[in-house]
Amino acid sequence: MITVSNRIYVHPEYHAAFEARFHARPRQVDDRPGFLCSYILKPTVQDEPFIVLTLWESREAFEAWRTAPGFKEGHKGGNTLPPEAF
Repeated sequence: MITVSNRIYVHPEYHAAFEARFHARPRQVDDRPGFLCSYILKPTVQDEPFIVLTLWESREAFEAWRTAPGFKEGHKGGNTLPPEAF
């Protein structure tokens, strides 16, 4: 099993919108072979990032997702917040 983490800095006034975006994501990844689960960890200290974790059965499963057509589709939600949110 591997864990993939992404650190995403979000201005505090956009925290709620960022969390809502994560929970409303297209979920393209959920049915991918080898995908186990994902978590969003909210910062507890100002000026720290959100951490998005995904757990995979193997690195190969994760790499297959990164090169899959659904990868870009699954990340389109990133355009729903203005640039100043980050």
